[in-house]
Amino acid sequence: MQPGCATIRRVSRKRFDDMPCSIAQALNLVGDWWTLLVIREAFLGVRRFADFRDHLGIARNILSDRLRKLVAADILAKQPKRTADGYEYRLTEKGRDLWAVLTALRLWGDKWISGAGHEPVIVRERDHGAVVTQLLPADAAGNVLDRLRLVALPGPGTSAEDAARYRVRPEDRAQLVPRISTLRAQNLDATRSAVRRGRRARR
Repeated sequence: MQPGCATIRRVSRKRFDDMPCSIAQALNLVGDWWTLLVIREAFLGVRRFADFRDHLGIARNILSDRLRKLVAADILAKQPKRTADGYEYRLTEKGRDLWAVLTALRLWGDKWISGAGHEPVIVRERDHGAVVTQLLPADAAGNVLDRLRLVALPGPGTSAEDAARYRVRPEDRAQLVPRISTLRAQNLDATRSAVRRGRRARR
């Protein structure tokens, strides 16, 4: 190595395969900034590889990698072009469900980075021209919920150990205690089943 030259090591992006969190698992798929920008372009109607490359100014090898991963994750579908040779990329249902994610990021950037009156993009309703300015939490019936009154509780996909990390107020504890007991019983049953399978395998 020449004097004054530093050794540059490539640091791999951390993955969250073992983290029991839907946010972390989603970041495994779309947490890279190029990935989200490719998805943004797909929402804006871009379909062809060359158009993704030209609109984003992204290197071919990086774009190829991101498109391949999005297709493998069933976020984009690679299909033959309808009017010419080659392929195009279209959002799947799974991909279209990322609309709320991109909209939330856009609205946050408009408020805290670009500032009012300097929004790079305005999204309007096609027929009546109403502007999308906020995303509101709602229940299954469409009733808008007060986000200041929401509480995070352990779900059925968490372990009893992770459930114990949640800071729960006394008034919410009545909902939580039976759930933790159920989770512990499920984990115990799973452990017993694994032990029985191991014993049968050794016979």
